[in-house]
Amino acid sequence: MGRCVYCGERRGFWGKTCGDCKKLLARVEELRGRVGYGEFLDGLAATGVPKEKILVFLKADPEGKGSIQDQVTAEMASELMSVMGLKGNQTPQEVKRIRETTTKESK
Repeated sequence: MGRCVYCGERRGFWGKTCGDCKKLLARVEELRGRVGYGEFLDGLAATGVPKEKILVFLKADPEGKGSIQDQVTAEMASELMSVMGLKGNQTPQEVKRIRETTTKESK
């Protein structure tokens, strides 16, 4: 048995993800682009997965495209920019860079 690519816990024999992370992935796809960030987090909590595991899941970047959190934040920022009539598109990598910069500055 291997480890889940999102949370590192044991997973099934065939899959790359554990049952909890499969639930979270399905919920992310269901909510993506349809709700605000607070509702998004509430939707993940509604899966019954423990909060600590949700936080680990959101920070995971198994595909190298940015963490789930950074991907969702980038999509929301890009949509907001579009609604405001601003050109441009936010990327998960740019969100990560901004988050890391602000985290360093607040210490």
